[in-house]
Amino acid sequence: MTAGFGRDAVLLMSDVHAHYHVVDMQIAHAEELIGHPISEVIVLGDFGLFGPDMHRYFRRGKHRFLRPVSFIDGNHEDFVAFDRLVADFEDVVTYLPRSSVHAMGRLRALCLGGARYMDAWSTPRGSEITEEDIAHAFAVAPGAVDMVLSHDCPSGIGVTSAPDLDHLGEPGIDSLARLADHLRPRLWVFGHHHRWHDLERDGTRYLGLPQSWQGFAIIDGEGEIRRVDHEVRLPRRPRWWRLIGLRA
Repeated sequence: MTAGFGRDAVLLMSDVHAHYHVVDMQIAHAEELIGHPISEVIVLGDFGLFGPDMHRYFRRGKHRFLRPVSFIDGNHEDFVAFDRLVADFEDVVTYLPRSSVHAMGRLRALCLGGARYMDAWSTPRGSEITEEDIAHAFAVAPGAVDMVLSHDCPSGIGVTSAPDLDHLGEPGIDSLARLADHLRPRLWVFGHHHRWHDLERDGTRYLGLPQSWQGFAIIDGEGEIRRVDHEVRLPRRPRWWRLIGLRA
């Protein structure tokens, strides 16, 4: 048990990639650690908003998450049917739109879905975070939010390219770095890059999350955040996934 970790705890995870059972397994582990229920889960993109997977798990399988779950969009969602799926499954999961502010007890988080650092073959139309999205975020006044929750990350914080994606150059979005200068949040948490990254710069702590089945973070109502490494075993993907090199 993690002694002294406050109530109103929120679990932050990323990159579920339609492995929905992982969410409940990480909830159970988090609650065992802190000794009381968490209040909600927020998935920082790549939840896996795909109709066939959602229908199989939540309708045919009749599953429901143990705690309320919200998500920002990543680059691995069905953007063609996005609005319909958000509406059809609003009883299961809640979408947090780009540039919206989400209340987490006394804490306020600016939500920014979408990504820039992506291979073209796996980049669905609608997944890119636009300059217009970021411009809307600049309308939030400095000091109005405690943290930013995004899928991709600002430039200049030391996130390096993945070995198989080094042809894309360095990760990070320049206008998100300018947004950080504007907002000066205490905390900026992101996913997308599939590994832990932890840096403090100019009063902001930047925390990158691994894939959901590798770990998560917990933040309490006072803004104390803790990293948790916890491996969840995944079922094997169909053989045709492995043949085209899809691992997750």
